[in-house]
Amino acid sequence: MPDSAPQQLLHLVMGGELTNLENNTFKDLDQVEIVGVFPNYAAAYTAWKAKAQQTVDNAHMRYFIVHLHRLLDPAHDPKSGH
Repeated sequence: MPDSAPQQLLHLVMGGELTNLENNTFKDLDQVEIVGVFPNYAAAYTAWKAKAQQTVDNAHMRYFIVHLHRLLDPAHDPKSGH
């Protein structure tokens, strides 16, 4: 990859209905929605917020931001510059 390529800190936004509010267990895995993969946290947050606001009337609906870049390269900590 060229050095001039912009840094991508991939984030996944996903969600669905939980079985209860005490844990993050989805009620039906077939109904889990993948909102998308985003190149940075800011874009992922915007998508997460939009989905969360659409489902505000259902307390069991939850959307999450998954830091894919941490899963792809767990040794890399963007805060430390490594």
